[in-house]
Amino acid sequence: MSTSENTLPTRTLNDLSDLGNAVENIALASEQVQPQRDAFGRSYATGKRKNAIARVWIKPGNGKVEVNGRDITVYFARPVLRMIINQPFLVSERLEQFDVYCTVVGGGLSGQAGAVRHGIATALTLYEPGLRPPLKHAGLLTRDARVVERKKYGRRKARRGMQWAKR
Repeated sequence: MSTSENTLPTRTLNDLSDLGNAVENIALASEQVQPQRDAFGRSYATGKRKNAIARVWIKPGNGKVEVNGRDITVYFARPVLRMIINQPFLVSERLEQFDVYCTVVGGGLSGQAGAVRHGIATALTLYEPGLRPPLKHAGLLTRDARVVERKKYGRRKARRGMQWAKR
């Protein structure tokens, strides 16, 4: 194969100012991520935790959170679960600036709260891409993949063996 085929034009950096300009161009290109909103001005994301799956829509508002058609204080009665759900807003300093509507299926209340939190964090990054670095640093965009280990044949639980007594 000759050198004239499949060659791209190469550009050289003559001095450090060219390098600085190249880095600025890359930074500007990465910052130009467009927000993803539907016709109603909402952003949609899916959050998952354990066996729970949450479909989350956020839009600008006064901080109202509705889960499966009920208020957050009714659905998540424990304050710890409400605190988990509000973490993305606290980290991004957007408390009571967005209305949240979500539907959650599967799992228990703790897993559902984690799924809603994951969905809210992802939806915030889609609505306002500049919020991605603080949410990512806080670990709110990472899906927690830990699930319950399955029960094995011949055992009482996943790892617990049968109880045995000599007498």
